[in-house]
Amino acid sequence: MAQPIEIICVGNELLIGKTLNTNAQWLAKRVTTLGLSIRRITIVGDDVDEVSSAVREAFQRNPRFLITTGGLGPTFDDKTLEGLAKALECKLEINEEALTMVKEKYRKYAEEGKMEKVELTPPRVKMAKLPEGAKPLFNPVGTAPGVVMEHEGITIVALPGVPSEMKGIFDGSVASLLRQVAGDVTFFETSIEATGVIESEMAPLIDQVMHDNPYVYIKSHPKGAERIPRIEFHFSTTAKNSGVARKRVSKAFVQLSELIQEKGGKIRPIKAEN
Repeated sequence: MAQPIEIICVGNELLIGKTLNTNAQWLAKRVTTLGLSIRRITIVGDDVDEVSSAVREAFQRNPRFLITTGGLGPTFDDKTLEGLAKALECKLEINEEALTMVKEKYRKYAEEGKMEKVELTPPRVKMAKLPEGAKPLFNPVGTAPGVVMEHEGITIVALPGVPSEMKGIFDGSVASLLRQVAGDVTFFETSIEATGVIESEMAPLIDQVMHDNPYVYIKSHPKGAERIPRIEFHFSTTAKNSGVARKRVSKAFVQLSELIQEKGGKIRPIKAEN
C-alpha cells in the first residue's frame, strides 16, 4: 500500500478565491508519480491557531509525510513556521545555516544591483527562525529556505507558496526523500474516452472491472451532457515494478473497453504515463 501523505496549503488568498491552488495540484501529481499516496489536502488561512490546529489534526492520522505550502516569507502574515512550532510545542529559534542562506541570497541581490546593501533586517531574519530541531532546505529560486523536521515518525516539510520556489525546493531536496520511502514502487496511469454510453449505465460495469482487477482504480469523468455523452475513464495503479503496473492496467483497460463496445459505445485512447 502506498505511503500516505497530507498537504496543508496556507494562505488567505486561497480561501477568498484570489489565487488558484495550483501548488496542491502540482504536488499531488508529483507525489503520486513517485509512488506515494495523497490522503488529504487542507487549506487554512494565515493564522497561527488555524495552522497549528490543522497540523495537530494531521498528526492524529499519522501520515508518513506532512507537506505545507505558503507562509515562509518575511511579512506579518507569514505564519506557517509559528503555527508548526505551536503544534509541536517548541520554540522558534534562529537557525545559523538558514541565516547564512538568507544572507547569501541578499549578498547576491546586492551584487546584481537589485538592492544597495546587505542588511539583515528583522523581517529578513524572520525567514531564518525555524522550529527547534528543524533543518533548512536550500531555495534555488527565492530567498526563504524550505524546512524539514521529524516528529514521531512523521517527516514534516514546509515549502514556500510561490510556485517556482515550491517546485525548486521540492525537486532539489524533497523528491529524493520521498523516493527513499517509496522504494521501487511505480505509479502507472492511462485513460480512454468513450462516446455513446452514459455514466449511470457504466457505473455497474466499472464496479465489475474493479472487482476483477482489485489493484486498479477506475474513475469516470463526464465531459459532455447526459444527452450527448462523452466520458473519460482513468485507470491507475501502483506496483513494485513498471511491468506489473502496466500489465494490471492493460488487463482492466481491455475488459472495460470490451464492455463499452458491447453497450454500443466507441472508444479512443487518450494517454499512457508512468
